[in-house]
Amino acid sequence: MKTLRKCQLDKALDTISQNAVVYAPVKKGEMSCFVRYQDGVELELEENTLFSPKGILFPAAEKMYSYETTGLDMEIKKSDREFGLSVLFGVRSCDVQAIVCLDDVFLSKGFADEYYLTRRQETTIVALGCTNPGVNCFCQSMGLNPLEHEMADVQLFDLGDIYGLRARTEKGEILVKALDEVGLLAAGEGVSNPEVGEFFYNFSPEGVVEKLQMMFESPLWNELAQKCLNCGVCTFLCPTCHCFDISGKKQTAHCGHKLRCWDSCMFSEYTLMAGGHNPRPTKMERVRQRFMHKLRYFPERYGKFLCTGCGRCMAKCPVNLEITQVIRQVKEAVI
Repeated sequence: MKTLRKCQLDKALDTISQNAVVYAPVKKGEMSCFVRYQDGVELELEENTLFSPKGILFPAAEKMYSYETTGLDMEIKKSDREFGLSVLFGVRSCDVQAIVCLDDVFLSKGFADEYYLTRRQETTIVALGCTNPGVNCFCQSMGLNPLEHEMADVQLFDLGDIYGLRARTEKGEILVKALDEVGLLAAGEGVSNPEVGEFFYNFSPEGVVEKLQMMFESPLWNELAQKCLNCGVCTFLCPTCHCFDISGKKQTAHCGHKLRCWDSCMFSEYTLMAGGHNPRPTKMERVRQRFMHKLRYFPERYGKFLCTGCGRCMAKCPVNLEITQVIRQVKEAVI
C-alpha cells in the first residue's frame, strides 16, 4: 500500500488531470454530485453524494445518431462518441457495485452497448472507503464491504491525516505510478485498514429472491401502491436504475436526430404501447415491477441484487416508502 497526505490531495488531482478528465464528488449548496474537477471546487468526501456517478457513464440524455433524407434515400450518421480518458474519484462501495450492475446490463449476455462501452473502457475508478455510514446507508446488509470494493481500479482508505492507496488493476497501477513518480506518495508498510462505524440498518436479504418467486399476486403490492406517488424520484436518484427512452427531434422536414434519455418504470407512459395497451396500467403493477426487478429478476439473471444499499431513495422518497421495509415485509409475508 502507498500513502498520500490529505494536504496534497489537490496536487494529486491536478496531476491526474493532466492526462485525464477527473470527476469528483462536489458540494453545491444543498446538492452534491460528481462534476469535472477544477481549482476551487469544494470536494464532498465526508459523506456520499445525493447524485451518483451513474450519469458520467450513462448520461441522462445523449445524442445517438442523426439522419438526413433526400427523396427515398436516407443517410444515418452515428454521433461522435469520443469520451477520452477519465477518472471517477471518490466513488463509494455502493456506487462501485452499481457500476458493476450497469456492466451486467450493458456489456454482458452477448451484447455490448457501444455508447456505454466507450466510456467504461476509458474510465478509471478510484474508490473511497466509508468509515462513517450515513443514516440511510445499508450497503453492508446487501453484502458489500463499505471500506473497499474488489472491482475498483484504485482503493483509497481514510487513515486520518493520510489516504492509503491500493491499486487493483492495470489502470489503477498506471494512476498510482503517475502519482509516485512526482513524489506525492510514500510507502505505507505497517498501515492497517480503518474500522467502519455502526450501521443503523442491519438485516439479511437472504431468502428474499425465493420468497418473491411466490409473491407475484401478493396483496402486499396493493398495500405499497396505496402509499406510492409514482413520482419517480427513487429511480432517478438510484445508481443502478437504467430505464431509458429513445425519442426523435426533427431539425427540418428532412433531417433530425435521435436521443436516448433516462426514463422510469414508475411512469405510466413507460410501458404504454403504440396501440394503446399498457401491461402495467396501475400503480400496483409499477410498484411491483420496481421491487421485483431489484430483488428478484436481476438476481435471477445476474446473480446479484440491483439494490446496493446507498439509501438515496429512502432519503428522498416523499412518502417514506423504504426498500428496507419492503424486504422485511417480504420476509415476514405468509404465503
